[in-house]
Amino acid sequence: MTNEAMMNRAKQLVVDYFNAHVDVTDGKKLTLEDVFIVWFSKTLQNWKALVSTTVSDGMYYEITHNGDNGETYLDVYKKWDNQCIAD
Repeated sequence: MTNEAMMNRAKQLVVDYFNAHVDVTDGKKLTLEDVFIVWFSKTLQNWKALVSTTVSDGMYYEITHNGDNGETYLDVYKKWDNQCIAD
């Protein structure tokens, strides 16, 4: 699988998750064009992607592929706060 194919898989997983969990009253469904890769890394048979969307909902997605086990994990986060702490 190429890096581009891995990133497309990560984006599709986010689209599928969002569309399955969005409130139907929002009237919004994501497409691949609404999803972007923030960061991607591949080491040996493993890869990880940090993914976001154009929706202003504070959600952030982390997709990790474990090539040894042939498993992909989807972690979903919501940003609650951003504080500046002085040194």
